[in-house]
Amino acid sequence: MKKAFMLLMVGVSLASCTATEQGAGIGAASGAVIGGVATGNVRGAAVGAAIGGVSGAVIGSVAEQPGQCYYRDRYGRRYIDNCPSRY
Repeated sequence: MKKAFMLLMVGVSLASCTATEQGAGIGAASGAVIGGVATGNVRGAAVGAAIGGVSGAVIGSVAEQPGQCYYRDRYGRRYIDNCPSRY
């Protein structure tokens, strides 16, 4: 019951956020869990939360830009450009 209540509260708290804020929040939470599990300590969780938060914010900001897509070049660099047309 406590887990269901916590999930409901997290969902409600993210409902009023922008896509960038939602991406940052979800990315930070996911990064913290993955970093904590992978390293087994708090420092790994903190680093994972920071990396996940930044990555989630970048991905979320693309969602707020209609007609823009998120790409990665062959060197791993990320950039935003116009989406290809369907015609």
